[in-house]
Amino acid sequence: METQNVDNFLKIGERIEDLGLKNLKIIQNPEFFCFGMDAVLLSWFVSKHTKGCIDIIDLGTGTGIIPLLLYGKTKARSITGLEIQEPLVEMARRSMVINGLTSQIKILHGDIKNPGEEVVPNHYDVVVSNPPYMRADAGLKNARDTKTISRHEILCSIEDILIFSKRMLKDRGRLFLVHRPERLADIISLMREYKIEVKHLQFVYPSIHKQSNLVLIEGRKGGRAGLKTEAPLIVYNEEGQYCDDIYDIYGMKKPEQGDC
Repeated sequence: METQNVDNFLKIGERIEDLGLKNLKIIQNPEFFCFGMDAVLLSWFVSKHTKGCIDIIDLGTGTGIIPLLLYGKTKARSITGLEIQEPLVEMARRSMVINGLTSQIKILHGDIKNPGEEVVPNHYDVVVSNPPYMRADAGLKNARDTKTISRHEILCSIEDILIFSKRMLKDRGRLFLVHRPERLADIISLMREYKIEVKHLQFVYPSIHKQSNLVLIEGRKGGRAGLKTEAPLIVYNEEGQYCDDIYDIYGMKKPEQGDC
């Protein structure tokens, strides 16, 4: 992997973030939707439930954060990111160039409803998505704004993801999602409708005193019924510091005191 001089690839308003993983870096722009903890947790969740050489596709890849993290955390044979917003596609491709990963990670410009010939049916071992959490609202202003599209189900709904996954996953292939717990009943119901059985759930809590605000989901195409719920993931301890698990997930040094 031969990295490039990053200064040659930045535009006005952009910055480089070091991911703290195998010297990987990503281009970010605060005017667009920057990645957060949900993408990091989803990538970790995928990595702990997958083994061996696999083919992965990330739906709504944005600036390419999940493909980069999965490259660093898995032994994937190929990783594809599919994104409908052209400015984000262009930025993600430049991130792959600065990391020297244009052969290992392919960023495609396309719609999951009509992804094009490069996306092959029954080919993928894993479909991953950190989708928009909020339902589309007919009264939304700036419905074509990048941040609005990233947050609301304007161009991509859960059902769109399931239709794609049913068609593109190999038999027994896996779908990984991160979403809001309040949408979980609808998600599970739709997954069964599209013959993708939920196999693992892990709830994420900001602290032990607050309700869960994220849920990590793994489903299997053509899987048998049988759901396992994993130990809850707590983000902050009583002192407002990350808990041990979060330090481990981020690959950061743990504090000496105040561990969960």
